[in-house]
Amino acid sequence: MGVERKCLTSSRLAPAVGPYSQAVRCGDMLYCSGIIALDPETRQLVAGGIQEQTRRVLDNLLTLLTDCGTEARNVVKTTVFLQDMGQFQQFNAVYAEYFPQDPPARSTIEVARLPLGALVEVEAIALIPED
Repeated sequence: MGVERKCLTSSRLAPAVGPYSQAVRCGDMLYCSGIIALDPETRQLVAGGIQEQTRRVLDNLLTLLTDCGTEARNVVKTTVFLQDMGQFQQFNAVYAEYFPQDPPARSTIEVARLPLGALVEVEAIALIPED
């Protein structure tokens, strides 16, 4: 018998903008899909620049992690997609607030476009601690 795979969502976030799960749990690992800066109430991209969008993305990520049974300190890897690598330092300033100690491993990639014109997207892999 293999490891159970379970698709998870957070009702506190805007629904996925395509045919994918917000997160998938496989054993004690949680794989979070890329998250953009959608306001959970309006379901629209938040106004502002890279720092405002980064803050919304990471707030959304923390909500998803919590609703899936884990937290930021259990994130082991993130992948960041930036529309403009020139905003790397501004992104890092906000990111460091969310992962102040022992931050997860990370890759950052510049991309031509992101869904809905977003400036940043972040996906994450986290451990789910045993109860």
